[in-house]
Amino acid sequence: MVCAQTMNKGSMNPRLKSIIGGSTGNLVEWYDWYAYSAFTLYFAPHFFPSEDRTAQLLSAAAVFAVGFIMRPIGAWIMGIYADRRGRKAGLTLSVTLMCAGSFLIAVTPGYQSIGVLAPGLLVFARLMQGLSVGGEYGASATYLSEMAGRDRRGFFSSFQYVTLIAGQLTALLVLLLLQSTMTEAALDAWGWRIPFAIGGVLAIVVFRIRRGLAETESFKQAAGPKSGFWTLVTQHPRETATVMLLTAGGTLAFYAYSIYMQKFLVNTSGFDRQTASQINAATLFVFMCLQPLAGGFSDRVGRKPLMVGFGILGVLGTYPIFSTLETVRNPVVAGLLVMAALVIVTGYTSINAVVKAELFPANIRALGVALPYALANTLFGGTAEYVALSFKDAGWERGFYWYVSGMIAISLVVYIRMRDTRITSRISEE
Repeated sequence: MVCAQTMNKGSMNPRLKSIIGGSTGNLVEWYDWYAYSAFTLYFAPHFFPSEDRTAQLLSAAAVFAVGFIMRPIGAWIMGIYADRRGRKAGLTLSVTLMCAGSFLIAVTPGYQSIGVLAPGLLVFARLMQGLSVGGEYGASATYLSEMAGRDRRGFFSSFQYVTLIAGQLTALLVLLLLQSTMTEAALDAWGWRIPFAIGGVLAIVVFRIRRGLAETESFKQAAGPKSGFWTLVTQHPRETATVMLLTAGGTLAFYAYSIYMQKFLVNTSGFDRQTASQINAATLFVFMCLQPLAGGFSDRVGRKPLMVGFGILGVLGTYPIFSTLETVRNPVVAGLLVMAALVIVTGYTSINAVVKAELFPANIRALGVALPYALANTLFGGTAEYVALSFKDAGWERGFYWYVSGMIAISLVVYIRMRDTRITSRISEE
């Protein structure tokens, strides 16, 4: 791949190697995180006994949301750690915690065997994984943004979401593989444990990869006050608020269009679990491929036009897409509608990491990216499924569509008012 002219030949290979290494680790981290969501329909009865499927899904979604409680704590602790000890150190610590959480879910007995201890251990595992992901986002977004040169920063940093989506897609592909090779009874009984065991093993491999990554020059040259919460909120209050508000609508839309969509296709549209998984996997694959294209486009036209485009289309398109999907029975039509939603949210997902990184100086960049993002993600992304299912349980499912549209509208105001970070970037050039 041809890099910017400002990169000399000697620096090209190490830079690409570091970006690939960091991206691979990010993929496994998010695979472990999303395996929970992909297999919820199978393991929920083991941890939450109930005759009502919606009630089971509500309980599982609540635990999914609980995992997000630890994300701001992980972002705070490991953001500071990555700012003070290095991006490489932060990435290595986060994958260690993810590994432990995955193995715990894989071996925890069900409710019938150990009673309330089963959902308790599930919550504990998700808390560890939430701590891990809270630190992972800031460290990986910062690492990829700092490793990329100015002229290709949007393109290379987009791989943060490419690998995030790839992790989700891998979890879905594992689900489809197990659905095609195992009986429904076996998958319901014990097969759902397999993906968590796989995730734990892959996390061990990533730990070794991340130990060999190069550190970024931005971290080595960082100067200024030590990273910390007080420094962040007193010296960078505007940037902190901007990250929270620009994230709110984007993360909610992403979780609504991708994570919750699999359940929506089963629980509302009426598709069987396998068909819903196939639709989700196919659309996510195309969505993943769009990220570097949009990221590269932002290197030419700027970050702001893409975010504003997402905001406008998200406000106008969310309600019609979801309401139409309620009655769709053709999987091809359903897939096209889901794809339309994912194309819209690409304006946010492809560049959100680099936009946040470009707002902060190096001495506090990992914390500045991670903490306000994690807070917004906990409030809006982590609760998306629970809020959607609560609206459905209350008999007003379409209230969720209005909720998503309204939050995107709030973020749109921020997109319109903020400066284009491609022009005002605070990432130093190496």
